[in-house]
Amino acid sequence: MITDEVFVTEPMQEIVATCVRCGDVTLINAVVSDLIKWKNGELIQNVMPYLNEDERELLISGTCGKCFEKIFSDWD
Repeated sequence: MITDEVFVTEPMQEIVATCVRCGDVTLINAVVSDLIKWKNGELIQNVMPYLNEDERELLISGTCGKCFEKIFSDWD
């Protein structure tokens, strides 16, 4: 069965994010319009739910997941 469904793809941006603590480099792909929404004040978890927690934290604070865990491991 053929449908008239149209898939629209939005431009993506590859971000090279480097952890400020350990220097690990992570490549993160995000939709450009979502990056703009986040930079304009929307919550990152709302506009980029397709990124995992570590990727979002790296964008927010510049800290990778491993370093974040080391910093806050005593807070449990």
